[in-house]
Amino acid sequence: RIGFLRHINVGELIKDHKCYEGRDEELDTNILDEDKLLDILEGILDKAVEQNEGIVIDFHMPLIFPERWFDLVLVLRTNTEILFDRLTAREYNDKKRSENMEAEIMQIILEEAREGYATEIVHEVPSNTIEDMEQNLSRVEAWCRQWIEDNSDKS
Repeated sequence: RIGFLRHINVGELIKDHKCYEGRDEELDTNILDEDKLLDILEGILDKAVEQNEGIVIDFHMPLIFPERWFDLVLVLRTNTEILFDRLTAREYNDKKRSENMEAEIMQIILEEAREGYATEIVHEVPSNTIEDMEQNLSRVEAWCRQWIEDNSDKS
């Protein structure tokens, strides 16, 4: 949980439900079964709507998700030196680390989010330090409180 929101780490969900259809040995990673993942997430989100529960979905491939699922999209950005150290600590192989570094430098995730979702809901935020992460959390909580206030008479 993040405050009054439920956090879903999609990477963990993929592992827990075996949402993969093979293995990419070169990148040392599983190949995502998008249909299986989306079916599972849709069930989770439908239940959350029934229970009037807010959800934070944490993942790095924005274009696989339907636009209708989101009211806010945050793209976390990291200084490449910090990112390199994080990926090294995760023991990513050279190719996978290089691919991730290139994606950050070329702003691939940010551009995909801007292409896939309404411009006004996509926001770029720093994720270099613990303080950045705490500020991002506070931002999300404030945004949610405002969203609830703005939409409370619409239900």
